[in-house]
Amino acid sequence: MLLPLVLLLAALAAIDPASGSDADALLAAKAALDDPTGALASWTSTSPNPCAWSGVSCAAGSNSVVSLDLSGRNLSGRIPPSLSSLPALILLDLAANALSGPIPAQLSRLRRLASLNLSSNALSGSFPPQLSRRLRALKVLDLYNNNLTGPLPVEIAAGTMPELSHVHLGGNFFSGAIPAAYGRLGKNLRYLAVSGNELSGNLPPELGNLTSLRELYIGYYNSYSGGIPKEFGNMTELVRFDAANCGLSGEIPPELGRLAKLDTLFLQVNGLTDAIPMELGNLGSLSSLDLSNNELSGEIPPSFAELKNLTLFNLFRNKLRGNIPEFVGDLPGLEVLQLWENNFTGGIPRHLGRNGRFQLLDLSSNRLTGTLPPELCAGGKLHTLIALGNSLFGAIPESLGECRSLARVRLGENFLNGSIPEGLFQLPNLTQVELQGNLLSGGFPAMAGASNLGGIILSNNQLTGALPASIGSFSGLQKLLLDQNAFSGPIPPEIGRLQQLSKADLSGNSFDGGVPPEIGKCRLLTYLDVSRNNLSAEIPPAISGMRILNYLNLSRNHLEGEIPATIAAMQSLTAVDFSYNNLSGLVPATGQFSYFNATSFLGNPGLCGPYLGPCHSGSAGADHGGRTHGGLSSTLKLIIVLVLLAFSIVFAAMAILKARSLKKASEARAWKLTAFQRLEFTCDDVLDSLKEENIIGKGGAGTVYKGTMRDGEHVAVKRLSTMSRGSSHDHGFSAEIQTLGSIRHRYIVRLLGFCSNNETNLLVYEYMPNGSLGELLHGKKGCHLHWDTRYKIAVEAAKGLCYLHHDCSPPILHRDVKSNNILLDSDFEAHVADFGLAKFLQDSGTSECMSAIAGSYGYIAPEYAYTLKVDEKSDVYSFGVVLLELITGKKPVGEFGDGVDIVQWIKMMTDSSKERVIKIMDPRLSTVPVHEVMHVFYVALLCVEEQSVQRPTMREVVQILSEPPKLIPKQGEELPGSGEGDELDPAIPAETVESVSNEAQEQQQLSPKSSLPPNLISI
Repeated sequence: MLLPLVLLLAALAAIDPASGSDADALLAAKAALDDPTGALASWTSTSPNPCAWSGVSCAAGSNSVVSLDLSGRNLSGRIPPSLSSLPALILLDLAANALSGPIPAQLSRLRRLASLNLSSNALSGSFPPQLSRRLRALKVLDLYNNNLTGPLPVEIAAGTMPELSHVHLGGNFFSGAIPAAYGRLGKNLRYLAVSGNELSGNLPPELGNLTSLRELYIGYYNSYSGGIPKEFGNMTELVRFDAANCGLSGEIPPELGRLAKLDTLFLQVNGLTDAIPMELGNLGSLSSLDLSNNELSGEIPPSFAELKNLTLFNLFRNKLRGNIPEFVGDLPGLEVLQLWENNFTGGIPRHLGRNGRFQLLDLSSNRLTGTLPPELCAGGKLHTLIALGNSLFGAIPESLGECRSLARVRLGENFLNGSIPEGLFQLPNLTQVELQGNLLSGGFPAMAGASNLGGIILSNNQLTGALPASIGSFSGLQKLLLDQNAFSGPIPPEIGRLQQLSKADLSGNSFDGGVPPEIGKCRLLTYLDVSRNNLSAEIPPAISGMRILNYLNLSRNHLEGEIPATIAAMQSLTAVDFSYNNLSGLVPATGQFSYFNATSFLGNPGLCGPYLGPCHSGSAGADHGGRTHGGLSSTLKLIIVLVLLAFSIVFAAMAILKARSLKKASEARAWKLTAFQRLEFTCDDVLDSLKEENIIGKGGAGTVYKGTMRDGEHVAVKRLSTMSRGSSHDHGFSAEIQTLGSIRHRYIVRLLGFCSNNETNLLVYEYMPNGSLGELLHGKKGCHLHWDTRYKIAVEAAKGLCYLHHDCSPPILHRDVKSNNILLDSDFEAHVADFGLAKFLQDSGTSECMSAIAGSYGYIAPEYAYTLKVDEKSDVYSFGVVLLELITGKKPVGEFGDGVDIVQWIKMMTDSSKERVIKIMDPRLSTVPVHEVMHVFYVALLCVEEQSVQRPTMREVVQILSEPPKLIPKQGEELPGSGEGDELDPAIPAETVESVSNEAQEQQQLSPKSSLPPNLISI
């Protein structure tokens, strides 16, 4: 009886210690991590079997932990070294958390580890060489989107990791050249990504030895020297090659034509030159080809006729010439063709669209002639047709009037003739029609009513007839430009139903009758031009109903009567033109009319008033006398002005003398410290930080230094330009000191105090170690900011602005909201900063008229730039631009061509549809919850509405952002915006040691996106 009992105890001893040891290691790991959402709540000592814990899988038939998947659990802290005490561990996935610090070298003890995924965290330091030497079983190494620095780890290519099949080192801060040793990474390597780093040097030809490689990503934010080595043509198993936006030069090597299995070739945004090699026509499997934004010349190679699988074909912004070959129209799978900004001539391929799959065509800014192909929408999928700025002629195909998928039509600046296709303005998805600068004739389509149509631009054509009453059915119309045509008849009163209309130009036609008073119902109209028509009758006072109208032109008509007093009371007007009509009576001299000059009223013999002569009738002599009197009045005014000027000069001279005396007196005066809280430093400590090497920023209001006080505390010291404190032009000092001194809010940067004498003012702020959001997004560090962090920053910055607008008394305007004025502390918490332009709103809900435009280019709201009138909605617009920066990773201006800012660009790219946000998302984002991005994009669109009254308040912005939609798709359901190549499969459970290893390898080799949670999308 004793012997069996001993044997049983021995067997239990062989099992239980391992189970207990694994549980202890996991509990130690839990204790070391910050788990704010309770993702590890099931990990308790009361439940001793770790195999039942969340994220933990054990080998079949044992209690040994072989898989630990804690991805996307909102964990923070450092990677616990205790995880190295899981001897059977094969898969470790800690992706998409907020882990920081270095990668612990202790992980090298996990000798059986096959898959290590630490992507999308905030890990720093270099890659531990111990991992390369000891993890001989490792197949998957994913470190994407962290803060790792130093050179790329050459140790992984030393032959000690023979099983490596998937290596992702992108989205970090690795620098230097790609090691030539990476060409020895082994025959098992299928996936290699080093994109989104700070790499330089030449691309090593040795990478061509990776003959089993299927995917290679080397672009984006790297800056290489030289071109693509011809040896890359030896990677004959390659399916995807992405070398976009990384400074490549030289010609495209013909040897790439040997990559017969290549599906995707992205070489856009480089400096590649010479002709496109004809050998690329051998890439029979190619479906996506993007060579745009280079210096390529020559013609489209005839061999491209063999690219039968091509769906995306982008060559825009090059120096290509010649005809667009007819075979392009015969490619059976072609969906997208973008050839704009080249020198193509000849006609558009006649069969384009016949394949039934065609969706987008952009041929603008070439020298094309001929007619538009008749079958562009043969498959009913065409949504974008752009060919402006060519020399096309002939009629617009009638078939476009039946293309229900069509959203954008831009055919302006050609020689198109004929009439507008019947049914075009009834298409349900149509958002934009631009046909200006052609030779179109006929009338405005009588049947209209596309509710989504936002812009109708038909300027400079030969259109005739009356404007139909159906014009009022375009409920979403914002721009109506019909100028320089031959329209006639009355302007229909139904135009007053266009409640979204912001700009209307009906000038240069033959409209008659009166100005319809119903137009005053267009409350959002800012621009109205009905000049050079045959309008008569009186000006309707109802025009004053357009409360935000900036520009009003009624010139060169036959209008009669007086200028209504209600129009004179419109404070929004900045430009008017009543010239050359039959108006009479006194020109108002109040309100905005006091700023308008005589040219606005010329050609109206019956008008009188300022600049036009006195308002009385009489003989010629009397009239002459009146003018003489007017001349004397002007002379007296001039004398008064000169006297006042003399007094001003004397006063200024006295002020200068006084200032000099004060300056001399102040030289011996000590600095004064004004503190807004208890401080452990003096002005001397602050002054010690004013050194050239301590400068961390310069702005319009002064220079910012990093200071270290005696107790080790770091502060930011802002030195303002020399100016007296009482001056009204003190570079924002008074505004900052009055505003910040009393503010205590979590998301507003704290002003600790200020030092001053009569020459200099020094503001002392709390120090923000992670700098500004703008520096992170646009200074190559944006890859560090994964989506969760960006969303958090958006909410926190919104709360800071909301406090200024709604919780301060009186309310405070920032007036310079931008990403560079959102500072981030050590935990990446956002703080709104720089109130150098802040103003108090004395009357809530009213606008404050400024003397000059304040703010930063790209962030300024439209009404601010044109009228110099601001309210809190100007800050809302600027915040919307910041949200667009967070989504796209792009700067507000400078990346979209001359005169185009980020707001215009995103509207062109997405047609203001949140479902298309995937087209503009920052490519540095790895995995994102696409429903959240759509939500933020929706808020951004609300904030950047052209009309300020349509924008939400910051309180509403906070409320909307703080309640993101919850998306829990059903099994097998595809997310909006995901398409081919973006399948989102559920994670595969690990049941045995071998299956965990094989599945991890297969997931990363064949579909690195497949292990994402079902509500995430990988870019």
